[in-house]
Amino acid sequence: MELNVLTAISPVDGRYRDKTVSLSVYFSEYALFKYRILVEIEYFISLCELPVPQLATLNKPEIFDVLRNIYNSFSEEDALQIKAIEKTTNHDVKAVEYFIKEAFDKLHLDKYKEFIHFGLTSQDINNTAVPLSIKDALEATYFPVLNKLIETLKQYAADWKDIPMLAKTHGQPASPTRLGKEIQVFVSRLEQQIRLLKEIPLSAKFGGATGNYNAHHVAYPSIDWKLFGNDFVEKFGLVREEYTTQISNYDNMSALFDGLKRINTILIDLAQDFWLYISMEYFKQKIKAGEVGSSAMPHKVNPIDFENAEGNLGVANALLEHLSAKLPVSRLQRDLTDSTVLRNVGIPFAHSLIAFQSLQKGLNKLLLNVQAIQSDLENAWAVVAEGIQTVLRREGYPEPYEALKALTRSNVKITEKSIKDFISTLNINNEIKKQLSTITPQSYTGI
Repeated sequence: MELNVLTAISPVDGRYRDKTVSLSVYFSEYALFKYRILVEIEYFISLCELPVPQLATLNKPEIFDVLRNIYNSFSEEDALQIKAIEKTTNHDVKAVEYFIKEAFDKLHLDKYKEFIHFGLTSQDINNTAVPLSIKDALEATYFPVLNKLIETLKQYAADWKDIPMLAKTHGQPASPTRLGKEIQVFVSRLEQQIRLLKEIPLSAKFGGATGNYNAHHVAYPSIDWKLFGNDFVEKFGLVREEYTTQISNYDNMSALFDGLKRINTILIDLAQDFWLYISMEYFKQKIKAGEVGSSAMPHKVNPIDFENAEGNLGVANALLEHLSAKLPVSRLQRDLTDSTVLRNVGIPFAHSLIAFQSLQKGLNKLLLNVQAIQSDLENAWAVVAEGIQTVLRREGYPEPYEALKALTRSNVKITEKSIKDFISTLNINNEIKKQLSTITPQSYTGI
């Protein structure tokens, strides 16, 4: 079978391709080649700018523009050329190096081409390219889609800030709240986690075969290679990990994945809550002509967008959990387990992106059913007992909790009348009785 959206094994590149295609420029094999070439070329340019004596004559902006065009014009055909080279080298980063050397030959810069990948190991390239691709994906795709979702939640929080709603703790009627406030809870949680996420440094490893600049130092002992490496990595908006083995420590990347996982967990919570609100008929859903809710039951309009989101967020979190736990662990100075795992970095981003878009779609379908919300409140007069007993405590009334407990835990349905009748029997002054009588499920929503 030829690979396409119908034959792809992963739904990320198949069924959901239209939702994840924007990530291809950051996490595909093509993208990894391009980011590697970018790092290699910028490293060569930095050696020219330093300059190392043999490259001093190349320290010219017009030459740098030509060199940068190698990655700026990088095509799928170029990527296939690298794959062809890799069949011989059996080493993907070495194949990238040879590809660039061939480009230097065409530019008549062949006498300088041994300074491509000069003194480096593969992970200097990979552990700079991958964090850079993550940084770009976060800025260009992840945050914009997530922020759009948050803006929708903010709008709902504002629109529904005055809608009283019965709260449910342990699935049971509890002190009323406001619908807008409950949505604002998710806004606050998400914004806090985004702030924390953005504080995590995106870091790169750049220090030679075992992190000590051995080859660099022996070739040019007078150059401050640690300073050079710091400056070079900062060009990409990254931070260099100063003390490493052959590979990144991955601690910051692990923290990033944990942060992404927390955001997804909050959104799972949100998806489940809205699913329940829909099942309680607090919301109905806009119907689109031609859509089918159930293959057997024509009446059904299922909350599929929230279910889709919950499932994809779960898959994303499972992968983020593995990435976070596995990457910081490596035998001695290096083993290759990180290499194959790193190739999956884009997958949790993809499942998260699918989920964000499903949540957005689900939220856009919501139709507020105020009647159902008000009906639940009206049938839950027992919830005002907390407020009544608290005022009675303030007034020094004897055992108010026990008195309200006896009333509300009887098998008799608690109604507005039974609450008012109870208040009338209390041995308190009329002003306090009047205050207690103003407490209703609709008004008892706090601040």
